[in-house]
Amino acid sequence: LIPLVEALPTIRGKRGRPWQRPRRLYGDRGYDYDHHRKALRDRGIVPRIARKNTDHGSGLGTVRWVVERTFAWLHQFKRLRTRYERRADIHLGLLQLGCVLICYRQLPTSF
Repeated sequence: LIPLVEALPTIRGKRGRPWQRPRRLYGDRGYDYDHHRKALRDRGIVPRIARKNTDHGSGLGTVRWVVERTFAWLHQFKRLRTRYERRADIHLGLLQLGCVLICYRQLPTSF
């Protein structure tokens, strides 16, 4: 988990100094370990990790559902389900094209 957080690129947004790390990190029960939580807090990141042996309904699913839904939309495109391309730039281009098509489909039909 920590190497993934360390590899995140700079987050651009409003004017001023860009963020170097996210404010919060959402995770599932597989990351529910004290050393993960402590390492995130040491870096100034608030861990939002589901606890093991607790009931569902904590509210974390509302954020994670958006990510899972987006993956499901991207998997509608056969070339993106499994990566067939050897070159990363071609795969990235197909991924961006898929995102454009998804956004286009979500636009209202009347302007």
